[in-house]
Amino acid sequence: MKNTIALSVAVFALSAAFTVPAFARDVEYQIPLEDVLKMPEAQAKLDGSVKFYLSGQNTPVIEQTLREDRSHGSANGSVKEELAGCHAAALSSLLAFQAKAKKLGANAVVDIHSNFKNEPTKSPTTVECHAGTFRIHVVLKASYAKVAAQ
Repeated sequence: MKNTIALSVAVFALSAAFTVPAFARDVEYQIPLEDVLKMPEAQAKLDGSVKFYLSGQNTPVIEQTLREDRSHGSANGSVKEELAGCHAAALSSLLAFQAKAKKLGANAVVDIHSNFKNEPTKSPTTVECHAGTFRIHVVLKASYAKVAAQ
């Protein structure tokens, strides 16, 4: 009898563990990259040595493409502050791109596009943000490049 109860509890616990993720919260936002770049935090942390260009956005002449990369920015989730969290997560991704671009000798990050769950979404103005129950995520893919001076 005890074994039957223990087995029933174990089966219930396992089924609940696999069912809960199916109901996980995932709200998608499209946020203008320009809004992120205008944030006071961005103005303070992005030093201007690396320029950012979304897919489809006009860029200076690309003299050399160095390599492609992916950046995952995240922030704590809060229903009241989801858009602020989206902006913070996007800034986190841009900061990672800036640091890597400097190491590679690039002065631009081009063809920036969302790549949530390895599904590319390209826009010349916005990036995709996903707000879950506890975390907010921005996943970007782009290429480091050396572009002509403007």
